[in-house]
Amino acid sequence: MRTTAWQGMVMMVLVMALGPCWQHWDSSPAYSQTEPSAGAEARKQLYAYLLGECRKYFEARRQEVEKLETPEQIRQRQERLRAEFLAALGGFPEKTPLRPQTVGHLQGEGFRVEKVIFESRPNHHVTALLYLPPGSGPFPGVLVPCGHSANGKAAEAYQRACISLARHGFVVLCYDPIGQGERYQVLDAQGRPRIRSSTAEHTLVGVAALLVGSNTATFRIWDGIRALDYLASRPEVDARRLGCTGNSGGGTLTAYLMALDDRIQVAAPSCYLTSLERLFETIGPQDAEQNITGQVVFGLEHADYVTLRAPKPTLILTATRDFFDIRGSWETFREAKRLYCILGYGERVELAEFPTPHGFHRGQREAMLRWMRRWLQQRDEPVTEPEGAVFTEAQVQCTRTGQVLEDFKGLSVFDILEAETQRLRALREKSGRRPQENLAQVKKLVAWREPQPAKTVSVRTGTLRRWLETEPGIVVPVQIVQREPGKEITLCVVEHLTQLEAVQRELAQHGLQLDGTLLVMTPRGLGEKPVEKPTGMGLIGPDWKEAFLALHLNRPLLGQRAFDVVSVLGAIRRDYGDQPVHLVGVARCGPVVLHAAAFDNKVDKITIFNSLASWEMISRERISIGQLANVVPGALAIYDLPELAASLAPRRLAIVAPVHADGSLCDAQLAERVYRGVAETYRQAQAASRFQLVTPSKK
Repeated sequence: MRTTAWQGMVMMVLVMALGPCWQHWDSSPAYSQTEPSAGAEARKQLYAYLLGECRKYFEARRQEVEKLETPEQIRQRQERLRAEFLAALGGFPEKTPLRPQTVGHLQGEGFRVEKVIFESRPNHHVTALLYLPPGSGPFPGVLVPCGHSANGKAAEAYQRACISLARHGFVVLCYDPIGQGERYQVLDAQGRPRIRSSTAEHTLVGVAALLVGSNTATFRIWDGIRALDYLASRPEVDARRLGCTGNSGGGTLTAYLMALDDRIQVAAPSCYLTSLERLFETIGPQDAEQNITGQVVFGLEHADYVTLRAPKPTLILTATRDFFDIRGSWETFREAKRLYCILGYGERVELAEFPTPHGFHRGQREAMLRWMRRWLQQRDEPVTEPEGAVFTEAQVQCTRTGQVLEDFKGLSVFDILEAETQRLRALREKSGRRPQENLAQVKKLVAWREPQPAKTVSVRTGTLRRWLETEPGIVVPVQIVQREPGKEITLCVVEHLTQLEAVQRELAQHGLQLDGTLLVMTPRGLGEKPVEKPTGMGLIGPDWKEAFLALHLNRPLLGQRAFDVVSVLGAIRRDYGDQPVHLVGVARCGPVVLHAAAFDNKVDKITIFNSLASWEMISRERISIGQLANVVPGALAIYDLPELAASLAPRRLAIVAPVHADGSLCDAQLAERVYRGVAETYRQAQAASRFQLVTPSKK
């Protein structure tokens, strides 16, 4: 909107009235004509910064790999990376009885199918199809993890791959992943999936899993390992001859499984392997299972999924027009080929490229089949996929209702995560540690670095808005809203600057005023208006790709944003003097402000408004909105948000209108239960009057 002459005069008067502090900020040199807080520009700035940080690790890894010249050096690196990979996944549980059931049969032309249900964890069920060739075997076995098809194992491409393998003498097991087919993890009252997007459900699982030090990939990989257990247990299968192939998300799982499970002798991942570097430079990170915490830092690239299993036979299946970058695929192949050659088995790794878009197309399936026959049957000859119909979804359904949770009333992944969340809370309570005693560990988890006061680098002409650089490459907007010398300074941290007016109005309804000198800011990557009706990956938050890049770097976005807040506080103190500071965190910025206040003990007063009450709610309530950016991996082993709030005692703290994981308001009874420990900590500090819990029914 164009500034009128009258508005310009008003602004000049305000600038003069603000005194020497504001004039000092206004005299800073211009940085650029762009506004990194406007719209998607803030996210672009953050993405560029994080990508630049990733590139430092990519280059260091490249130099490390280029120095590998002997089989012993390769083996040592394999051992280190595999250990790091498993640690990042949070480890796996003990194996428990599979308790398999065969619940139906189908007859095809030249093969037959058994419908199978087994338990990958106690009372956690997996639906699968076992394809069997004629005869008693023993035959080689092939595991087929599905890609992100809504109908899972019923998808035509996976059926055709399995049928073709079975007709050529393989026993094949294809199973539904969580969030697909008959294994949706969040059902409504009628037993139907509440979230239709598999990638969204996988990532919602990831938000809860990360908090307990796990990952969606941990559950997905464990399902695959147990599926391989079942396949190997069948009397028709020669357990010494096992293969694995899958496309897209199934290619991801094939890559993980072939790197971690030594039983897989032959592998053919399709339409997944590129390189993290090219992925981040093109379409960016994908859903939760494809992002391993700290992966970039400890150096696990796509090529390592291949070379961790070297020298076992591996075929990289690709598509020229895939959204997984083909250039990255060839770079991965070149690296793998070089290391296989050092080991003396260069012929055991190949790449097959087809002029197709993303998908498990016929060319990829036929190349996979020939590769499996070459190494598991010792037959190397061209093969043609047989024609014929596939089964309908109804025919391959293993359950009565179409959803295994509805039929068996078993445990969902969220149930398992909720139980782990409760276990960790019990351990925290048993430790008897006071909240303040955890701050050193909290800082370590969020990768805290002490910031310097931010520098003003740009001022918008005719306004009271400026941009401050908190570290090289990161510029955040700060605007002064009102100036009342001699009173406290309030810094309100919001998701977008236009949010402040509504916040002031709603706080006033609760009897709270933002007095004194009032400034408002947004930390890095924010500035976009909230998604009104988030669906699919929108449930995760508009900054989900940036959040995943931050996790790859072992630098949670929450910690980076708290860094921005403390850096801006430093600039305010430098330019305004050590006046009392009131720090306000709104909505998704609430946890950011809690951490900033915990790390900056000069903050006198803290208000958290309309923000998530407790991380425990994420697993318990299943559906969360916009929470990924505030996840701290492994946090619940050390602290939850209310415990961090308790560490602020005896400073003044107001928790106003706390919300559930989906953003809906908590009722008074729940809020009082969640913050009971905070109130008790303040009472013990003889500062009970300094803690205030304000809920809609307690105005």
